[in-house]
Amino acid sequence: MISFSPSEEQQMITNMVREFSTDHLRRVYRECDESGEVPVDVINTAWQFGFVSTSIPEEFQGLGEARSCLTGTLIAEEMAWGDLSVALHALCPSLVALPLAEMGTEGQKAKYLSGFCGDRFRAATAALVEPRFRSDPFALATTARRTNGDYLLNGDKCYVPLAAESEIVLVYANENGSTQGFLVEKGTPGLEVIDREKNMGIKALATYEVTLRDCRVPESSRLGGEKGCDFGRIINCSRVALAAMAVGVARAAFEYARDYARERTAFGEPIASRQAIAFMLAEMAIEIDATRLMAWEAAWKLDRGEDATREASLLKSYAADMVLMVTDRAVQILGGHGYIRDHPVELWLRNARGFATFEGLAIV
Repeated sequence: MISFSPSEEQQMITNMVREFSTDHLRRVYRECDESGEVPVDVINTAWQFGFVSTSIPEEFQGLGEARSCLTGTLIAEEMAWGDLSVALHALCPSLVALPLAEMGTEGQKAKYLSGFCGDRFRAATAALVEPRFRSDPFALATTARRTNGDYLLNGDKCYVPLAAESEIVLVYANENGSTQGFLVEKGTPGLEVIDREKNMGIKALATYEVTLRDCRVPESSRLGGEKGCDFGRIINCSRVALAAMAVGVARAAFEYARDYARERTAFGEPIASRQAIAFMLAEMAIEIDATRLMAWEAAWKLDRGEDATREASLLKSYAADMVLMVTDRAVQILGGHGYIRDHPVELWLRNARGFATFEGLAIV
């Protein structure tokens, strides 16, 4: 029999993250959006929950629990419900830690993993998206060429979160027609972080353009060594994470619009009783639940070690359309109030617009 209920442990984790999002993220989201910065104390508080260190083996000072993509989707949704920018910032080190824990060589794990298990937030990031039309993660313009026992990396990246402060950048590049990852440490000659990008949404998340010009790294920096990494699984885990975050953003907008419609009266009755509003809210709720179930299915297949490429690809497209529709309708339901910053729906709409272009910004 199929069960759609989280386990007792998963429900406990969900409740814990929801409480954190309510008490911390919902209190600072507007301040973060206006200032373009995330409070350090909020990030360090999130770090204490061990979202990253949980899946790192005990021999590398982690908690050693089995990685669960399904649990990761629950965490991602609740964090994004609180605030998308802060969620992406707080979970950014996972972009390096999780692929490393699953696919890295023993030497790579010994060198880097313990750094993600300390008491303080450690910035690390991945560089995947390229600033060109129809950027394809499976046909990257950034190249990795083996020469004299090293690799030379050349290319341009954008949407690289926390690049300026990260000690490690997991750079994805085209090596003989396949996408592979390379661990590049901060300060490596040829790696340059350009000015911070000015985005329409996720304004509190610092993203940067990064250039690689004959950036020389040793062969030992290739994720997985000679075996390499399973990039297909990495991108599927990333797409599931972003879809879960889209559900969180959409749920936040739906709940706000629903409550507003119940309280706002026109012609002597709540506007929620108007058929046009009620139908919009119903469709919003249906699409949110449908996307969540699609994300759970893809995560479930990933946890079973099955190929979830079809599910993750469809999910990415569906979630991007869903979150834009829901947040746009939330603005419509609030009418003129939806367009001003006294209400958060305009912020959620700006954040939602980015999901169509987000790639590789999160992972479960």
